[in-house]
Amino acid sequence: MTQRETTAPAPARISQGMVMLFAIAGGAAVANLYWAQPLLEEIASSFRVSTGEAGLLVTTAQIGYALGVFLIVPLGDVVDRRRLLPLMMLVCAAALTAAAFAPSFQVLLLALVLVGLTTVSGPLLTPLAGDLADPAQRGHVIGTVASGLMIGVLASRTISGFLAELFGWRTPYAVAAVLALAFAVLLRKTIPPLEPRAKLGYGALLGSVLTALRRHPDVRVPLFVAGVGFGVLTLFWTALTFLLASPPFSFSVTTIGLFGLAGITGAIAAQRAGRFHDRGWSTRAISAALALTMLSFVVAGFGSASIIILVVAIILLDVAARAIATLAQARVLSADHDARSRLNTAYVVSNFIGGAAGSTLGTALWQLGGWTAVVIGGAVLSGIALAAWAVSGHRPSTRRASAVVS
Repeated sequence: MTQRETTAPAPARISQGMVMLFAIAGGAAVANLYWAQPLLEEIASSFRVSTGEAGLLVTTAQIGYALGVFLIVPLGDVVDRRRLLPLMMLVCAAALTAAAFAPSFQVLLLALVLVGLTTVSGPLLTPLAGDLADPAQRGHVIGTVASGLMIGVLASRTISGFLAELFGWRTPYAVAAVLALAFAVLLRKTIPPLEPRAKLGYGALLGSVLTALRRHPDVRVPLFVAGVGFGVLTLFWTALTFLLASPPFSFSVTTIGLFGLAGITGAIAAQRAGRFHDRGWSTRAISAALALTMLSFVVAGFGSASIIILVVAIILLDVAARAIATLAQARVLSADHDARSRLNTAYVVSNFIGGAAGSTLGTALWQLGGWTAVVIGGAVLSGIALAAWAVSGHRPSTRRASAVVS
């Protein structure tokens, strides 16, 4: 089954330096959603709430993010992103500042919803990179920027744990606010002005997200697979925090945060997954990545008392999750140039609905049956995604994916 993309008439205008800036800025933005993940025990103790309640911090930030993506990212198809991106970063900086100084758990929850709502730079930068890239290199460019986002998610755990150990759990949010301000200035100076491609009212623009999905039915299964892939990743990392904070490990927040380095290794290893898309091999590659996801949970099942086995499982899972995300996103964004921001809206909303569900399920499974329940749940969900992909009718393309999505 093939799906032609609408090619952009404008010449490529993106340099390697701009690609790296997009990757770093997007990664820094997405990291805002996960500062709390290795700090759940400390925040729960600070505000005298239960671990289950503290787990809501990650979930509510992701729900806010999904709303922000749906309400704001489609504007990338109709307004100048050179103005929109810095504006969103400035507003996000204000929300991060509110989180850093939150006087109560309820205020922190509200602040993180606002952080999620406004930290939409990543899903705005990814389709922008696709617009500026040469079609023959689009998968690689998108993969590089998307890998920056994933590295930001993973590095947030290490950075957050380190800063919290030295200065308290509020510090990561204060540092993130300063970074958001700095990237707002850099992106304003770097992003070239682009002509908007559509003239739509705001209500019609939001409605056209669903229209784009109806027009391109072949993107639906990649959206589902990507959502499940990110969901099992957040399920794993949320539960891993509880495992590492409990006996026999009983690690500090700094040590827990260091495990994000293993995940970064996996994300870097999968950085070039976008080239499978450029060569028309994404169908087989996604199948292999889903199988690897299942295997990583099997390995993790033997790691409840072994750091080495856990590190191996982390690397395997993050290689697989990054490959799934990159290849699915490249397929979705290649469907229609003129609706790329709206298609990316659908991609990120489905992705982070999966992420929010994964975080919630990870907490629930941990409370229900500990690490064993977590790894069984992750393996089952991965198997469901693999089955859906296998029966969806996708076939590998014999032509270059810069013109055809396999």
